[in-house]
Amino acid sequence: MGSAPAPFSDIGKKARDLLTKDYNFNHKFSLATISSAGLGITATGVKVDEVFVGDISTNYKNGKTTVDVKVDTNSNVSTTVTVNEIISGAKTAFSFKIPDQKSGKLDVQYLGDHVAIDSSIGMNTNPVLELAAAIGSKEFVVGTEVGFDSTSATFTKYNAGISFNQRDFSAALMLADKGETVRASYIHFLDPLNRSAVAAEMFHRLKTSENSFTIGTCHAVDPLTLLKAKLSNNGKVSVLCQHEWRPKSLVTISAEYDPKSVISPSRLGLVLALKP
Repeated sequence: MGSAPAPFSDIGKKARDLLTKDYNFNHKFSLATISSAGLGITATGVKVDEVFVGDISTNYKNGKTTVDVKVDTNSNVSTTVTVNEIISGAKTAFSFKIPDQKSGKLDVQYLGDHVAIDSSIGMNTNPVLELAAAIGSKEFVVGTEVGFDSTSATFTKYNAGISFNQRDFSAALMLADKGETVRASYIHFLDPLNRSAVAAEMFHRLKTSENSFTIGTCHAVDPLTLLKAKLSNNGKVSVLCQHEWRPKSLVTISAEYDPKSVISPSRLGLVLALKP
């Protein structure tokens, strides 16, 4: 399946990741470890203002089956059971939350030579149905997604997108928010060795004719240190420095300046991720 297209959710993902991934303006700590039996455990804590929230998640894989369980500070338990390769190219996942009795959901994903399909159905008496499909190849993808609420007999979403990908750039055009927003994104890889790239994303809202955009860049100053920066049309400037101080253990510092904010124009975030 070397020429298989990416799922619909991956349209524009490369530019979106450069502009948003790893930016965090709170204080976050995570510790991940794995036992000799293959049981992975990750503990995460986040301080938002004066509130501390956290969760503990486990991951266990046995053959084609993976079980993920997460417990958060509000005593919610989320469980996902994933079975890979039931048939060639297919993956099935069943998820639910406790105590939410209506949260059960069945997801099925299929990746073929020239098609990628994601489907989801709520496991309750009035389910929400979702379907996303993409056709093409690694270089060129056209896709769409729809969501349908069987209770109200209305569409919860319908979006469409197209992307063109080459080794040194990726461009995408999306019609989102039920046809009310046009989103265009572009990323250019300048130097893969130093992970240097520039990206831009623009939104145009058809009803209000409002435009917004974000441009950003990233560059690795050495094999262990990555710098990122971005600027939005509203004047917000954000910078990020991520350093791998030991294998798979990262410390990330993010800062943001918002000239329009009177109360707190500057924000600073710290993320420490440890993996012994």
